[in-house]
Amino acid sequence: MIAKLTGVVDSVGTDWVVVDVNGVGYQVACSNRTLSRMAVGERRALVVETFIRDDRITLYGFADSGERDWFRLLTTIQGVGSRLALSILGVLDPDQLTRAIAAQDKTALTRADGVGPKVAARIVNELKDKVGNLTLGASASAAPAAGGPDNMVMADAVSALVNLGYGRSEAFGAVVAAGRKLGDGAGVSELIRHGLKELSQ
Repeated sequence: MIAKLTGVVDSVGTDWVVVDVNGVGYQVACSNRTLSRMAVGERRALVVETFIRDDRITLYGFADSGERDWFRLLTTIQGVGSRLALSILGVLDPDQLTRAIAAQDKTALTRADGVGPKVAARIVNELKDKVGNLTLGASASAAPAAGGPDNMVMADAVSALVNLGYGRSEAFGAVVAAGRKLGDGAGVSELIRHGLKELSQ
């Protein structure tokens, strides 16, 4: 099984890249985010997931192991195949995806081509209990810190920021950051005020 490729970028397509490794060209399917880092003639490394089917071997490439881990997790969900997982990872990086799941932000997921409200709801419902335990790349930073404000207070602060017009994922991230700074006992109004400061940065 191929787990990593390091070589020169030979060519780039709409959803794939060919990496020349010592004269052998490997075609690798990638998300738009990963493809944006590929430039013909440059040396690049890709973390790879190998899928073996009856009639073919398909390689999926990722900029880092966090993106690869999310790909594995997303493809365990019914109705989410490899192409849809790549589509999601093309619009949300691992940190953003962790925040979207933790905040139950279905709208953020529907930004990906092919993800409708039903699929987005299924992804959130199946992964919401797992997201707190994830350590995918730097994504663990999106989980609330122990000893911070309680969940109801944080939920109220997030709701208030959403009502002010902020997206649920960004509001959630701002409140989590504010909660870390303020610590135990922070009230809703403090979290909102500090959350707004986080969002303005």
